[in-house]
Amino acid sequence: MIWHSVHPTAWRTRPRQAYSRTMTSEPTPQELPRAVSSRSRFATILLGLSLMLIAFNLRPLFASLSVLLPELLQQTSLTSAQAGYLTTLPVLCLGLFATLAPRVSERIGPERTLLCVLLVIMAGTALRGAGSLPALFMGSALAGAGIAVGNVLLPSVVKRDFSGQAALMTGLYTMALCGGAAMAAAITLPVVHIFDDSWRMGLAFWAIPAALVALIWAPQALRAGLAAGRSRRTVTGLWRDPLAWQVTFFMGLQSALAYCVLGWMAPILRWRGLDGVEAGLIASVSIMVQVVTCLLAPTLALRFKDQKWINAVLGLVAATGLIGVLHAPLPMIWGWAVFQGIGQGGLFAMAMTVIVLRSPDSHVAAYLSGMAQGIGYVLATLGPLLVGVLYGTTGGYEATGWLFLMLGLLVALNGWGAGRPLLVKARSVAARAGDT
Repeated sequence: MIWHSVHPTAWRTRPRQAYSRTMTSEPTPQELPRAVSSRSRFATILLGLSLMLIAFNLRPLFASLSVLLPELLQQTSLTSAQAGYLTTLPVLCLGLFATLAPRVSERIGPERTLLCVLLVIMAGTALRGAGSLPALFMGSALAGAGIAVGNVLLPSVVKRDFSGQAALMTGLYTMALCGGAAMAAAITLPVVHIFDDSWRMGLAFWAIPAALVALIWAPQALRAGLAAGRSRRTVTGLWRDPLAWQVTFFMGLQSALAYCVLGWMAPILRWRGLDGVEAGLIASVSIMVQVVTCLLAPTLALRFKDQKWINAVLGLVAATGLIGVLHAPLPMIWGWAVFQGIGQGGLFAMAMTVIVLRSPDSHVAAYLSGMAQGIGYVLATLGPLLVGVLYGTTGGYEATGWLFLMLGLLVALNGWGAGRPLLVKARSVAARAGDT
């Protein structure tokens, strides 16, 4: 594997000051104007809360569809194969559009870019409720594109504005991500029942939180102004760096496992004989457990000189928990779902944390985030897609246990490499005139 290409003691050859900078509040030269700005304590708290609210809106798209898949298969002409494509499409968009985020952010600023993200998510989510299959696919793709950009920018903004509290802030916004998914898994079916069993309303409902957060975020985004007057920078050497690829594979493979959970846990539970509401609640509890471990894992990880063992163990726990949900006796399902949530939540938080820890400054963080999520989410599409293919081929979910096991082993292996205390060998330089 790629991580073997770097000598295990290579980190000792790098300047220790460079690594320690990622875990202190000392700003880099490029970040100094921002770090010493006169932002008030209230404004800083408001920014942190706003980032959490934005993060909350980056996962309901997936969980709301998951709990409604059986209804869609029964009430529309959607086939099992098309259902697999539908759950995979927004994940694919996460990869295809992630690499655009740093460039868009450099042109209009990260604040205004995040405002556009909320508006695009709102439009795409609402379009899913139009009632037709083409609208369902187009809305999923549109919202997925918006989520892709938001995913990439959040670590960069945390690195820029919360460099001294990077682990805490990463834990808080990943907690909000999981909270959005958990709430969507828990209340989408009750919303459907309120609106005369309309799956359209269950999907379109999640445009409302995006609209509300856009209203809250708009004054901050517009006050930040355009990025045109700021110095343009680019990052060199990132795509040739082995560590950057380890971070990328870690992100992509854990995401493949995560989207198997978001897209297929509830259908698997219903296939095993549970009713829709109970299946949604179990999936919601599993995701809510992720909220806790999302908050704890980054803070715990920084108590050690590296994150190798934490990443590897969490990968194995997440995969084992999902296999337990698939095969364990029904009375034990709740326990296995909680176990899976412990691993998956910590795993996602660590995947986001290593992006920050492996980056020397916020510019590199934005590009590393774009690379890890751009390539990673394309890789992640294999998870839910293969679950759909295996289900369509065999008529059941038994064979997916081998898929979950393979993903867990690969996550552990690449998480070990990404967890070493190194910085990527990439540097941020001023962009030349004419660079795009």
